Amino acid sequence: MAADLYGDIEPSPQGTWQTYFPGLAIVAAGTLAAAFISDHYGAPLTLMALLIGLALNFLSADTRLTPGLAFASRSLLRWGIVLVGVRITAGQIVDLGPVALLCVLAIVALTIGAGILAARRFGFDTAFGTLAGGAVAICGASAAMALATTLGEKRTSQAQLTMVLVGISALSALAMVLYPIAAHALQLSDLKAGFLLGAAIHDVAQALGAGYSYSDAAGGIAAIVKLTRVALLAPVLAILALFLRGDGTRAKGPGIPWFVVGFFVLAGINSFGVIPPVVAKGAEQIAAGLLAAAVTATAIRSPLSQLLEAGPKPLFVILAATVVAFLLSLGAALLLVG
Repeated sequence: MAADLYGDIEPSPQGTWQTYFPGLAIVAAGTLAAAFISDHYGAPLTLMALLIGLALNFLSADTRLTPGLAFASRSLLRWGIVLVGVRITAGQIVDLGPVALLCVLAIVALTIGAGILAARRFGFDTAFGTLAGGAVAICGASAAMALATTLGEKRTSQAQLTMVLVGISALSALAMVLYPIAAHALQLSDLKAGFLLGAAIHDVAQALGAGYSYSDAAGGIAAIVKLTRVALLAPVLAILALFLRGDGTRAKGPGIPWFVVGFFVLAGINSFGVIPPVVAKGAEQIAAGLLAAAVTATAIRSPLSQLLEAGPKPLFVILAATVVAFLLSLGAALLLVG
């Protein structure tokens, strides 16, 4: 397994395509249902995939589905992360300006730190704090899935990942509604509002939705800021991988997961403008579908009994990181940006 850096991710079941088909068929049906609801009612795709997956959680008891569910929650996830690279270019980041870029870097770093501190305060370990804080700081559910894959299942359990996905989806949807109201109340300019919404809201879709609900100009700024945060996913994963290499888990092995390298490569290619728009749009749609499928599979596989036993404390960690991200983003928008 190319992304199993430290030998601590459980091995994927091996078999023929017939072995994978039952689980993949369930995942495909759940993901298509989530996409239908998202398209017709404007609900976030990730949230719908998560809820449908949780509703189908009872199917995890059927061992015939295990190979397909494992494949969807890992392999499809990693390819989805690679394709996220078509969303960004180096030019978009440069256009934001050096001061705003430094603000985004600081917000991401401090939000992850806040997640780690809050996790320790509520009795969790650094790995869960990194997972929760990183998901809030970077790009919501996509970052949570990527961070969980890099950390490995000995450090972050399926139950913890699902709790983060639940919290991220709920708070991101709430932020999409409340943050533009706050920006209007503060009478922020399009530039300042766009920076706030792009820097503080968790998921890409919600950040862009909030930005364009404020104004077209704010939506454009929010897109650049948000995509800058998405671009930081790969460096954060690379730094995390280097830290984990020094924790004594494994002395030798590849330093950076292949999907991180793929993310960098695709983003670099996209920066030269050689990817036709129709191809880029198709790749974005495929990435969204793969990530939604991975979320569906993860929710189906999640041990709900452990999830319920965890109580509300994991959500407090996510909420703490969310509040820190909002306050830092608002402060940067008011004092530094524009």
